Amino acid sequence: MASVTERKPPGVSFESWIDKQIRLAQERGDFDDLPGSGKPIPAGDVDDELWWVKNYLRRENLPTDSLLPTPLQLRKEIERLPDTIRGLPSEQSVRDVVAQLNLQIVAWLRAPSGPRIPVSPVDANEVVATWRQQNRPARKPPVTATPEPDDPPRAGRRWWRRKR
Repeated sequence: MASVTERKPPGVSFESWIDKQIRLAQERGDFDDLPGSGKPIPAGDVDDELWWVKNYLRRENLPTDSLLPTPLQLRKEIERLPDTIRGLPSEQSVRDVVAQLNLQIVAWLRAPSGPRIPVSPVDANEVVATWRQQNRPARKPPVTATPEPDDPPRAGRRWWRRKR
C-alpha cells in the first residue's frame, strides 16, 4: 500500500512561487538602494500598542480625526462649522455646506454604526444668521458735523445769551 504523503528527499528544496519571486528580484537587484536600507525599523513607544498607526498618520500627513467613529466625526464637523463658513462668499454657499453636512448626518441616522452618540441635523437658518454676524462690516459711528456758530464767543460775554 502506497503512502499518501511523501517526505521531501534530502538535498531537494521545495521553493514556493512567492519565495521564487523574491529570490529572482534579489538577483535582479530590485531591493538594492531602497530608502531605509540597512536601518532598523523604528520601534516607537513600547507602551503604546498603536505606535505604528500614529507613525503612519504622521508620515502620510493624515488628520487623526479620520480614526474617530462616524458620530464623533460629525460632531466635530458641527463644532467647526462657524470656521468653515467664515470665508464663504454668499448665503447660498453657506446653505450648501449645511445641506451637505445634514446629508451626512441623516445617512448616519438611518444606519448608525459605532457608539450611540446623539447627533442631529443642523438648522441652516441659524448657521446663516451666524454667517451674517461674522460678515457684517464693522459700523463706525456717524461723524456729526458741529455747526459753526455765527459769532464766536467773546471773552467776558456768555455765549448762551441772546444777542441784543
